Amino acid sequence: MKKWGFLGLALALTVTACGGGTTSEPAATGGDGDGETSAAAGGSRLDAVLARGQLVCGVDGGIPGFSFVDESGTYSGLDVEVCKAVAAALFDDPEAVEYRRLDSTERFTALSGGEVDMLSRNTTWTISRDTQVGMEFAPTTFYDGQGMMVREASGITTLEDFSGRAVCVETGTTTELNMTDQMRKLGVEFEPVVFQDADAAYAAYDEGRCEGMTSDKSQLLARRSTLPTPDEHILLEVTMSKEPLGPLTVNNDSAWFDVVKWVTYGLIQAEEFGITSANVEDFTGSDDPNIARFMGDEGTLGTDMGIPNDFMYRVIKNVGNYGEIYDRNLGSGSEFQLERGLNDLWTNGGLLYAPPFR
Repeated sequence: MKKWGFLGLALALTVTACGGGTTSEPAATGGDGDGETSAAAGGSRLDAVLARGQLVCGVDGGIPGFSFVDESGTYSGLDVEVCKAVAAALFDDPEAVEYRRLDSTERFTALSGGEVDMLSRNTTWTISRDTQVGMEFAPTTFYDGQGMMVREASGITTLEDFSGRAVCVETGTTTELNMTDQMRKLGVEFEPVVFQDADAAYAAYDEGRCEGMTSDKSQLLARRSTLPTPDEHILLEVTMSKEPLGPLTVNNDSAWFDVVKWVTYGLIQAEEFGITSANVEDFTGSDDPNIARFMGDEGTLGTDMGIPNDFMYRVIKNVGNYGEIYDRNLGSGSEFQLERGLNDLWTNGGLLYAPPFR
């Protein structure tokens, strides 16, 4: 199986932040059916989640490797495992999650309205989403970049070749805006063909209605694997944007945001410490004060947030560290064989770095 180099793909695959999702169920009401008004009435979302005994997590559901639901209804992928990590921290049960499939036009409304507790749905961290839409972005779990997929037989090799040609794109995403900006900068007159959900966009591309399909490179590669003839499609050697993807919560709820944020950081720190799901028991009762605090054997880092003090022990035991999650879904243990690239620890030349647990 060919191994894709992150940098070799120009930021390399480093399923879409901008949006790239599919939608099957509507954004139904979460928890008690009224948007968890008790949380909105003054309590933290954390209180509502703990009282419910289950996390409601908004995902895409249509991107292999990130969030994908199979015919049996089982969800898998890196984004899905972030949801599982939060559930494990709270309930010692990674399956205490209800997944909601949300398209790019539903996701923010569902989160702000309390229909889901958090999003782990290939969503790009931007200044406008952070400051105007009212979202709070947790640490980035996947550094990506926007690319372009074409049929190899088309002869298209650059963005300039799209003059007078059609490009399929999902609306309500950073992808749509980046594409317009890039073509304007190049002076290329192209035809954007927009769709509300990713399934429709990829279907149109596969039918030949568009010469190109643009999205995050990770999503393009994941979706290419689902096309009838994946080997006939290639990614151009171009990167149109930076796409930092990660989980998010609604703004103005620091207690809940802190939990999602530090669980995410904990996945990274666990890998740096070398703690895995296979050896986690060996690190309990450690004489190293840094590890003892991290595992909850010393201090009150967890209880100070209102969650079990051994929350990271629970996460690692049930889900593993970031490296394990990456390898299972995107790396050496997956069909994609993606190298880590930017999504590696800072000690290995990547961008993943966790603040101190103290």
